[in-house]
Amino acid sequence: MTTFAEQDQALELPADVQNLLFREARTANSFSSEPVTDEQVRAIYDLVKWAPTSKNTQPLRVLVLRSAEARARLLPHMAPGNRGKTEAAPLTVVLAADVDFHENLPQVFPHAPGAKDAFSDEAGRVEFAKLNSLLQVGYFIIGVRAAGLAAGPMTGFDAAGVDKEFFDGKPLRSLVVVNVGKPGENPWFDRLPRLDFDQVVETL
Repeated sequence: MTTFAEQDQALELPADVQNLLFREARTANSFSSEPVTDEQVRAIYDLVKWAPTSKNTQPLRVLVLRSAEARARLLPHMAPGNRGKTEAAPLTVVLAADVDFHENLPQVFPHAPGAKDAFSDEAGRVEFAKLNSLLQVGYFIIGVRAAGLAAGPMTGFDAAGVDKEFFDGKPLRSLVVVNVGKPGENPWFDRLPRLDFDQVVETL
């Protein structure tokens, strides 16, 4: 089995950054009252926007719920086990896929003027938007960690209800709700095992 020290030597990132983003980072289930600033949210987005998506489509959309009124609109759509921690978190974001992402292709994929026409099939476009948005969800979580914050991503919610509540009439489909902030009291479950390299990777 490869040791952390051997991994450190094989990677460009310093060991403390590796630990911050991956080894020591955890999904938080409670948060302190310390606020998450607008500047932090902007810095997270401005970092992770550079990560790749197919055809540079960037279909992820981020709804930041900061006010108590906005949070109250979300809570009824959360699974019962997710309501308390969502209500108590300093910031919650709804990460959604823009299924009309192709309208932005002239801006983000300008060297291919006909790229938008390849997405005329709505069903295929929706699947494409969800796949690439989920890639960006992963990037977003890493960006939260890079800001020195903890993320609590959740898929336990009524997506159709959230879409009607916040995105009615818009081409957005909610995918993941993420609580963001500094960890609070007893924030972690026990660390669960990970699969070993040889269980996952095959070389031909």
